[in-house]
Amino acid sequence: MKYSECKQGRTFVIRLEHGDVLHAEIEKFAREMSIPAGVLVVVGGAGRGSTLVVGPEDGDVLPVKPLTRVLDDAHEIAGTGTLFPDQDGKPLLHMHIACGRKESTTTGCIREGVKVWQVMEVILIELTQTRAARVLDPGTGFHLLSP
Repeated sequence: MKYSECKQGRTFVIRLEHGDVLHAEIEKFAREMSIPAGVLVVVGGAGRGSTLVVGPEDGDVLPVKPLTRVLDDAHEIAGTGTLFPDQDGKPLLHMHIACGRKESTTTGCIREGVKVWQVMEVILIELTQTRAARVLDPGTGFHLLSP
């Protein structure tokens, strides 16, 4: 285990609009508001054509080749994530959401592009006094959190 300590900063209430791309809007907001790091909770709707990473194609092969699923219609969503800078200081969101429609649910990472259906509500809690960052790991191809 690796860890570091930080402080809680500002708290933001954000409403994303129909057609917005979740990770792009949050990363843009973080740059504009000079948010170094954060933790997020999101609820709302994901639209048709949203893409989730739902696992590796083969869990024993490196680097990881992602398995994706494209949503075929609007889904209700709930998710949580973290925001930390990459090695160049740019905010990088890592978020997983559960997407439900009728009797089925798909859970995955939003990195490939989740589009807002009508509205998404986001609570972003800023983390300050941290040097934690996401560093590219060549073995996995992931930007791993380095506390």
